[in-house]
Amino acid sequence: MLLHTDICGMLSTNELARAFGLMATARAMAMLYEQERNACRYVHAVATGHEAIQIAAGSLLESCDYVSPYYRDDAMLLSMGFEPHELMLQLLAKADDPFSGGRSYYCHPSSTDNTKPRIIHQSSATGMQAIPSTGIAQGIQYLNQVNAAALRRGENGEFPVVLCSFGDNSITEGEVSEALQFAVLKKLPIIYLVQDNQWGISVSAEEARAMNAWEYAAGFKGLHRLQADGTDLLSSFAVMEEAFRYARSQRGPVLVHASVVLLAHHTSGVRREFYRSKENLEAHAKNDPYPKLRRLLLQDGFTQDNIEQLEREAVKQVYSDFRQAQAAADPAPATVADHVFAPTPITEEQGTRMPVGGEKTIMVDAALHAIEEIMQQHPECLLYGQDVGRTLGGVFREAATLAEKFGDHRVFNTAIQEAYIAGSTIGMAAVGLRPIVEVQFGDYVYPAINQLASELVKSSYLSNGKFSVPMILRVPVGAYGGGGPYHSGSIESTLLSIKGLKVCFPSNAADLKGLMKAAYYDPNPVIMLEHKGLYWSKVPGTEDAKTIEPDKDYILPLGKANVVVTAAESNINKGDSVCVVTYGMGVHWAKAAAAKLYGRVEVVDLRTLYPLDEALVFDAVKRHGRCLVLTEEQQNNSFAEALAWRISHACFSWLDVPVEVMGALSLPAVPINIQLEAAMLPSAVKLIQRLQQLLDA
Repeated sequence: MLLHTDICGMLSTNELARAFGLMATARAMAMLYEQERNACRYVHAVATGHEAIQIAAGSLLESCDYVSPYYRDDAMLLSMGFEPHELMLQLLAKADDPFSGGRSYYCHPSSTDNTKPRIIHQSSATGMQAIPSTGIAQGIQYLNQVNAAALRRGENGEFPVVLCSFGDNSITEGEVSEALQFAVLKKLPIIYLVQDNQWGISVSAEEARAMNAWEYAAGFKGLHRLQADGTDLLSSFAVMEEAFRYARSQRGPVLVHASVVLLAHHTSGVRREFYRSKENLEAHAKNDPYPKLRRLLLQDGFTQDNIEQLEREAVKQVYSDFRQAQAAADPAPATVADHVFAPTPITEEQGTRMPVGGEKTIMVDAALHAIEEIMQQHPECLLYGQDVGRTLGGVFREAATLAEKFGDHRVFNTAIQEAYIAGSTIGMAAVGLRPIVEVQFGDYVYPAINQLASELVKSSYLSNGKFSVPMILRVPVGAYGGGGPYHSGSIESTLLSIKGLKVCFPSNAADLKGLMKAAYYDPNPVIMLEHKGLYWSKVPGTEDAKTIEPDKDYILPLGKANVVVTAAESNINKGDSVCVVTYGMGVHWAKAAAAKLYGRVEVVDLRTLYPLDEALVFDAVKRHGRCLVLTEEQQNNSFAEALAWRISHACFSWLDVPVEVMGALSLPAVPINIQLEAAMLPSAVKLIQRLQQLLDA
């Protein structure tokens, strides 16, 4: 499959013929899709005008490499060895679509085929592939550093590299700059290929940017820069070969800026005549790579008959493959919910929770010990984030001593790049690593939301189960002692609105340690919300957050709630009891209230917000007939309110009074003044008053 050029960048006659056959195939596919617009009803983009640089890039990839194409790269996929029929199955959203099982757009591949470069899930979110792809390169570098057997090399021992492909307007995305910054800083083996056709849908280059990608890249010292005429096959091969040679030998990042033309529509849904003038289209047509390559073949000795024969063969295959794809079955509706999560091996509580003679430990140390035990047992585990490295070990000392014990290559700082911290885990996981990462405060998770929502949670589902993302994202949250508006937020509702995440919120040390272990073995993205007011049990009323530390074999499965306070059976029997459903700091407020209400309160600690232990919650509510859902988060439109509705719906016939919710005031931030903070938040005193009213109703 692979084409190899000599030092002059010239191709052999056979290689030229193959390249032309690929270009003719890509062009025939584009023409067929246009002719069959009614059949090709799902939105798609094609490579017309971009084929030369794509064929060069795809042909130079080795099977040990990784590639992240973008949504116009069908010619690249053909050059890597994918058949038109395979691409068309995705075009028509068929069940046998090898990439997504009919779930994603055309030219959004994912592949674990060992005979081809690997492709993680690709999305339509512009430029978002930069961070996950750079995470792959980061993982490759680590595997090489530790001489891991998992490092895949080429047939001749080639060092693997990553190719990340973009359109030019994506370079204006801030997350692309985060990726470039990290790649240069760490000298990662990645090629960023920018295909510049001067358009971003209807936005021209002059409207959108101050400079092109090659000029922009000059600001990243250490980023090797190359330019290519992406409409000329020989120029494209020469430049891409240099890029691959540099990335493989120097093991550093390269940016290739390829000038191309846009001859087709932006997509099938945004027609070129909507926004482009006749003059602009004619100017682009003058640099069409297809007639350029035709002329090159004639110069190399091909006859007109030779060329037309190659074209006929391409058209014949394309039409045959299309009819075959049309006849393929659609996905079964029953499969629509498959692969949201990969199955977890942890389904039952295991190990010793309360060892004989064990000592109580604070939550922050329980988490630290859990990660240390994981890293001792699993060399594929890495820990990184802002300030977690050797110098500080976390602003809450939640990573203290880990860099000293495991080395700076396994425990290290990042820049203030929450998007990179989260999104890089996709690439790290793709090469077999299991990252634990940290965003320093809940209020700072929002820059990571794009990667969480666009990339991480869609990876398993849209790759049809090929690329789940086992990672843990630790997020200190919650208010206490005047932390202020950017260090006190509760963010669970935001995270729970992102489908495909698992979210834990433990209230004590034993649960935190057990959940951390389960989260590590879970093959899906898990968010560990850790209330910083519980870390050291210094807040009055939180002494119970300290527990006997479980043994290292202890694992607590996600999705298992716990009744931490039971009401007196006599009160339950006479209808004088209430169930409080809560988590995190709310557990300690509820326990304090229960102590004052003498056997009339049962407290359910959810421990995991998704998956949610509905069975235990509903059973508790049915026994009491009264329920209050308690949260520290601002109440309006919150997870707590949604849970209250679900309880009401499932337990309606058993309720004596409506389910109530108690949360913080619905303010945009937690004020820094401690009196204002207290006025905003729930407390044990406020809860007692609400529960008394509920019991009296």
